[in-house]
Amino acid sequence: MRRKRYVEESASHDRWLISYSDFITLLFAFFVVLFASAYRDKQAIIRVSNAIHNGFQTLGVFAGGNDKLGVAYAGLPVPAPEAPPPGLNSQAGNSTISPADLIDLQRQLRAAMGAELKNHEIEIRITPEGFVISLKELGFFDSGQAQLLPGAAEKIKRIAKILVQRNLELRVEGHSDNQPIHNAEFRSNWELSTARAMTVLLLLVDDSGYDPRKISVAGYGQYRPVADDATPDGRRMNRRVDLVVLGTAPRMPAASR
Repeated sequence: MRRKRYVEESASHDRWLISYSDFITLLFAFFVVLFASAYRDKQAIIRVSNAIHNGFQTLGVFAGGNDKLGVAYAGLPVPAPEAPPPGLNSQAGNSTISPADLIDLQRQLRAAMGAELKNHEIEIRITPEGFVISLKELGFFDSGQAQLLPGAAEKIKRIAKILVQRNLELRVEGHSDNQPIHNAEFRSNWELSTARAMTVLLLLVDDSGYDPRKISVAGYGQYRPVADDATPDGRRMNRRVDLVVLGTAPRMPAASR
């Protein structure tokens, strides 16, 4: 018998490429499906991209710059800022009042507070900060004290009744003169001015129903005078609590080019 010769076929070492190509194809399809699902909501993509980019920027991975969209989705449109809920404006510029309404507000206040205006206990003015109702120490506080004088609370409530109806943003500012103070209750004009502002704020919120989300407090001590502290009259004018209606600052004329 003739001896059969078996020829050994050479073994193939490239079969792994078939499995690898199948895996890559499936992986590609998987990410295509994920992207197609997410692409329907571009706002979600932008928010996620912003969060990732800002997070890495905070950690110092990305250098600071004007690019707010990150790298991956830099070509997508920037979403418009979300409007705040009605009646809840946290920034001063968000709460605005028209010139006609401002005139009407001033008319109402003058009618309600005529006697106090005549006695120089209250002053109404327009400043770069906005429309200001200034409560002078003369009609509201004893010297060096933060408790209201008898009858002062009723005056403030009359003002609050007009302001509450308009749902305006309000900042209560305490101010003093430059005379040093150091008594058993207050160590500085900072503390005195802030305490007076807090007294007025709590009266507005607790007794007059002012929306606490639309009111804030500040104490400036002697550092924002409206008159010269070198004279008794000037110091008397500087001792005050200002109710600043935000969003009413006069517009500056555009600079010519």
